[in-house]
Amino acid sequence: MDSDTLYFALELIAGSGQTLNVEQRTALQTSLLLLRKDYKFQRVLFWGKVFGLKQDYFITQGRGEDEMEDIKYFYSFNCIDWFLLPTVTDTMVQEVSTAAKGRFMGDPSHVYEHVEAGQDGKEVTKVSEESRLAVAVLQIDEEASVVPRGAFVKNPHGLIQINRSFGGLSYSEASKFDNFLHFSKPKNLKKKSILEMADLNPTIDFLDVLSDDIPNGCWSLQFECASRVCILRSLLWLGLTFYHVPMTPQHGYIYIGHGAKNLDLPFMQ
Repeated sequence: MDSDTLYFALELIAGSGQTLNVEQRTALQTSLLLLRKDYKFQRVLFWGKVFGLKQDYFITQGRGEDEMEDIKYFYSFNCIDWFLLPTVTDTMVQEVSTAAKGRFMGDPSHVYEHVEAGQDGKEVTKVSEESRLAVAVLQIDEEASVVPRGAFVKNPHGLIQINRSFGGLSYSEASKFDNFLHFSKPKNLKKKSILEMADLNPTIDFLDVLSDDIPNGCWSLQFECASRVCILRSLLWLGLTFYHVPMTPQHGYIYIGHGAKNLDLPFMQ
């Protein structure tokens, strides 16, 4: 959610029961403006909140000239003081998947340990909760971040930027999953046939569509607020909510949850 329209956006997704109190909203309004100025970001987005046993993590995202590549994540406990999350590596992902289990503690210095008996003795894998948080945020963004078709364009230099001429989807377009895209590096686009690619516009159709997601049915779509707002909810990452106001460029998403993937989804259908 763009920090400039945070108040407005939180009201639109309040039907999910996911919102922030007045104190948190007021703190974000000031701190995100300072964060944008200090790091010279093009814009700052409030990403969401991850619940912890001791404290909750508030996450924000800063974007540079390239909306997809120039991204930094920050976390805070009070919506005022922000700390930079570490860059995720393949080694970090492997360590987190091996050692980190259960709920988030709410302490970034907490260390998870996993002991495995091997031929050469015991192998101990250690990883901090700060690393686990960075991996969880990146995984959620890769698998569940959503934008309407046409909201972003790829310019001749290969940079992905906001489409200033985007006026929003129509109500009929907003009712179809084909018109919503994952805002992450495409994985299924290269698998499409030549005939399928012929109908795509390379300027705006450079991302994966939600209708190709596996398992089938991992998204729910409703029109709320007297059918004025299109709401998408992820059933794979419970707590992620996307909104779009048809016929306007207003859109965004927020995650408020435990940072755990719903692995039972394929067996619930």
